[in-house]
Amino acid sequence: MTGGMPGPAPDERMRPEGRRNTQGIRIDPEAEVTHEPREAVLSALVKHEPGVLSEVSSLFSRRQFNIESLTVGPTHDDGVARMTIVIEEPQPGIEQAKKQLRKLVPTISVTELDQQNTRRELALIKVSGEKPDDVNAVADMYGGKAVDATAESVTVELTGSKQKIDAAVGAFEQFDVQEVVRTGTAALERGADTLENDD
Repeated sequence: MTGGMPGPAPDERMRPEGRRNTQGIRIDPEAEVTHEPREAVLSALVKHEPGVLSEVSSLFSRRQFNIESLTVGPTHDDGVARMTIVIEEPQPGIEQAKKQLRKLVPTISVTELDQQNTRRELALIKVSGEKPDDVNAVADMYGGKAVDATAESVTVELTGSKQKIDAAVGAFEQFDVQEVVRTGTAALERGADTLENDD
């Protein structure tokens, strides 16, 4: 039999590059995109009822989302609580976190806050009471105040950005920091935008 199929010879044919996935399908390296993790602040309105925090925590634990901070508290509406969740994930993970949150029965609404959001954290820092005047001086530098003082210790209250709290804790190390309690991030959109108006 003479002749053959039209086209290039076997050794002249193009060979695709790239690896294969677990199903043996070759992955186009041009189509495969690497997403770098980024920090996202999610603000969720949920029904103010027992077990909501546990349900959300379990969801994030099962999905293995990287939670940096999670805070919850009541709003001006007694039946509604606001959760502020800071996560660090690639973009697909952030979108998945929002979708999964919206599926929970207690969830009313979820939005990702703009990077220019108003963000604050509360910290209580307990240090040695040997130099109370010096402790107060450092507290003043960071806009804090002493809320408890004994001969053994002084507890300072501070409010500000995460970076400010980090810096303050570092500054108080000179007084032998005994304990630190931080609330985690609470955040709102700047200006007239409100979560209640979002879909």
